[in-house]
Amino acid sequence: MSLFTAITILAVGLLQGTPAKPAPVATKHTTVLFICPHGAAKSVLASAYFARVAKERGLNVRVEAAGIEPQEGVSTVVTEHLQRNGYTVPVTKPRAVTKEDITGADVVISIGCDLTHLPPAPRALQKWDEVPGPSEDLKGADEAIRRRVIALVEELLAEQRK
Repeated sequence: MSLFTAITILAVGLLQGTPAKPAPVATKHTTVLFICPHGAAKSVLASAYFARVAKERGLNVRVEAAGIEPQEGVSTVVTEHLQRNGYTVPVTKPRAVTKEDITGADVVISIGCDLTHLPPAPRALQKWDEVPGPSEDLKGADEAIRRRVIALVEELLAEQRK
């Protein structure tokens, strides 16, 4: 809400003899971190799908994607697949996951990662280890990630309603 709108609501309430409550400021967003081994394929697909579904459902989120041992670039197969299906590629260059990423996330999604050398996620950790590699099975990876993303958005929406 703009400052002008808030002042107008307050002024109208005062003129009418009833104090008005301004609408609440935007609520805190939920940070979701997707991690895959190289930060170049599975986490990129998941973050692109999650960002769109969350936005369509009105979920206030911040989405991050990273890798344990990042590759030089995003998978060409994944980039072409996302662009062909009308998605923006959310990562231009894979990056290594940091301790701050882990500790700052509300939800950490590990997609086929060995997390033994990372700090434990202080909040929710989910492992999506059954997702196949997009370079070997793009259709299988796509379907598994989409199904899990939709379920995660629904889960987060249900938590918001509580």
